Amino acid sequence: MSLEFDAKGKYFTDIISKSAVAAIIQTTMHRIEGSVHVRLSGRLKDELDLDEAFVAVTNARVLSNDGSLLYEADFMSISRAQIIWVIPIGDNNIQGEK
Repeated sequence: MSLEFDAKGKYFTDIISKSAVAAIIQTTMHRIEGSVHVRLSGRLKDELDLDEAFVAVTNARVLSNDGSLLYEADFMSISRAQIIWVIPIGDNNIQGEK
């Protein structure tokens, strides 16, 4: 990790601060519930619009079409090409099924 300061005392680092956003992700085959990490000043949409091949998801639960649990993982990477829709779960949005 590098840490640099400018003349005014502002610091610059390689670390990007992010916050976890709980979300439901529908792919072509499964529904995934977990956390997508978004830059502090950004939105979930901004993270999804990045020009990267995969989206990182933590505390992931992969569900079948009938809602049964297929897999659980602390971390998984989802191909953006396979994502159909994403719904953030939170105070101002829907309440996820647990």
